Amino acid sequence: MTLEPIKVPDDAYLESIGFIWHTDDDSTPYITDEIVVIDSEEADAYYEAANELYDMFVEAGEHVIENELFHELGIPFNIVDAVKMSWDNDVHWHLYGRFDFAGGVDGKPIKLIEFNADTPTALFETSIVQWATLKLNGMEESHQFNNLHEALVDNFKRMITMDEEVESFEENYDGWKILFSSVKGNIEEENTVKLLQSIANEAGYVTEFAYVDEVQFDGEEGVFFNDENYEYWFKLLPWEDIAIEEADLAMLLTQIMENQKGIFLNPAYTLMFQSKAFMAILWDLYPNHPLLLETSLEPLQGIPQVEKRIFGREGANTTIVNAEEEVMAQTDGEYGEFPSVFQEYVELPTNDKGESYQAGVFYAYEGCGLGFRKGGLILDNASKFVGHRVVVEQL
Repeated sequence: MTLEPIKVPDDAYLESIGFIWHTDDDSTPYITDEIVVIDSEEADAYYEAANELYDMFVEAGEHVIENELFHELGIPFNIVDAVKMSWDNDVHWHLYGRFDFAGGVDGKPIKLIEFNADTPTALFETSIVQWATLKLNGMEESHQFNNLHEALVDNFKRMITMDEEVESFEENYDGWKILFSSVKGNIEEENTVKLLQSIANEAGYVTEFAYVDEVQFDGEEGVFFNDENYEYWFKLLPWEDIAIEEADLAMLLTQIMENQKGIFLNPAYTLMFQSKAFMAILWDLYPNHPLLLETSLEPLQGIPQVEKRIFGREGANTTIVNAEEEVMAQTDGEYGEFPSVFQEYVELPTNDKGESYQAGVFYAYEGCGLGFRKGGLILDNASKFVGHRVVVEQL
């Protein structure tokens, strides 16, 4: 793969644009002083892969709904009705998600690792920090596969137009308000949510921000903050956490949906996509598809594989073994109570130090933004963000 050294914006500048989490716990920079260089064909391939896979996810989601496969995905019973209702009504619009890919550079085929469909991170890094980095280094900012900001503006409008075209937003928008929430005490999540809030403002919505514990819920009347009723609630709070840790909230949100008094972003059905067990459903429906890795709820036979928890995050509770079942890498974590899924292991692109690079492609109605994470065999919460630029052929 081709890497190019760059200068990273200094901490003061990053903080001025709201990017506070620029330094990791070990005092090393989170944003790397390099970028991945790709060509236009590689950028197009990432875009097309995201679009094709999303269509496959929708088909597989319908299969899960029709066959009541919620238990196989580890979806708690108390959130199933919300999943079904959100799936059946188009007003529950999927705002954005992020596909994690192996390959795509240096001639290696693109392979789906998982889809962060509900609460994806790296939004700030992908949409803003990459742009600022290219500009600082005198590079053309438009030479990226990255129209994430613009795609989100349009997708907010589609929540009203329910159509690819967004020009009719203003004539159909009736003052509906969006309340944006994150958990108090996490500045990365808070500023990510506030970035989304600013994008919704740009799209034309009336918005407000409140921490999750400041929001009031009424099963008959909807979502409230400071006695103001909100038609939409965006929460950077995973649906599985709501179902498992906040059973009363899960019940109230389900009642609000039943009474058509609120719409939640991302919708409850993204919990199906978020479950890593969904990769096994995809493999069953699309065996040997070139974008997929063999995945099962049981250990695979005779091949290197990754065991991970269906709702694990940041590489926690993950084990990689070779074909002889010898452990190549392993992490512990807080997700050990969840069932395992087993996925064919594929090597990520590496640099000359043996560090791995994993592509992340955001999806907001279509593929719209690329960034990379760098780390070891298992990309954990110590992994770094790596930007990219697209080499544009001169005619």
